[in-house]
Amino acid sequence: MTRIKLCGIRRITEIDVINTLKPDYVGFVFAPKSKRAVTKQTAEELRLRLHRDIKTVGVFVDEELSVVTELLQAGIIDIAQLHGHETEEYIGRLKDVSGKPVIRALRIRKKEDLALADTCAADHILLDAGAGDGVTFDWTWLQTVKRPYFLAGGLNPENVGGAVQMLRPFGVDVSSGIETDGVKDFEKMRAFVEAVRQQDEK
Repeated sequence: MTRIKLCGIRRITEIDVINTLKPDYVGFVFAPKSKRAVTKQTAEELRLRLHRDIKTVGVFVDEELSVVTELLQAGIIDIAQLHGHETEEYIGRLKDVSGKPVIRALRIRKKEDLALADTCAADHILLDAGAGDGVTFDWTWLQTVKRPYFLAGGLNPENVGGAVQMLRPFGVDVSSGIETDGVKDFEKMRAFVEAVRQQDEK
């Protein structure tokens, strides 16, 4: 089964819809420059409302190790997702200190950018084209990736079914592709989840 992650969640009303759709993960963005950023307090409120079977992922960009660790140890997030220039040493320390899983996002702009995919020390890798801006990349490049991965970048309800059929990724991650005018669109959220699950049933 393809795991589903709905990212950039900011509102209680979004959580209520997510609880009915039951994706595997939701993402809270803690990068201050992001238009989808949430505070620790907001994330905690959203987490309390979220169904207990859905894992929470905190998205960070070059954040202090102590900040990420605090959110993990407080139970506000279950997994840390790193989108900055974090080193392999940083990833190792974070895993050792928190005891929690880490997702490393790799920005793929050319085929050579996949070089780190099979050697990264993170528990999971996420292959993305941009930074939540709806950009995609050439998926044929992924035929050389040996380890499971989350596919991100430019996914939406219209193309995610084809992506799952073609690549059979470990998971898919979406943010802007389920928005209308920068706000989460409940019908797009539902259509995205249904498109993935329909492919899994084939």
